[in-house]
Amino acid sequence: EVQLQASGGGLVQAGESLRLSCAASELTFDNYAIGWFRQVSGKQREAVALISASDGSKYVLDSVKGRFTVSVDNAKHTVYLQMNNLKPEDAAVYYCAAGGYRLIHSIVKRLTTTMHLDVDYWGQGTLVTVSS
Repeated sequence: EVQLQASGGGLVQAGESLRLSCAASELTFDNYAIGWFRQVSGKQREAVALISASDGSKYVLDSVKGRFTVSVDNAKHTVYLQMNNLKPEDAAVYYCAAGGYRLIHSIVKRLTTTMHLDVDYWGQGTLVTVSS
């Protein structure tokens, strides 16, 4: 059974950094895209940063470009989200996610509004709070 275990959320002040981690079990990164979504109460879950190990395709939300970096440690089966210069609008519950060919296709085609529908596996959320 595939499991995604996310950690690293917390409360920070604007301008500070956090690193989220997601350890994956029973998942071969080579065949999947993996990364992070976030959700604010009452809003649709949105893709933040995703990477496909199979072809190197990457998606990064425009509002976090230059501040957030997604990376994968294949040896540790772990995906990270380094978040720098956090802003109050980054506050959300962040979810680790993995998906196969449908998610990879969405990344390549930048199908941002439906990307969350192409996720095969979700981790539990981790809360990020940013005070101004």
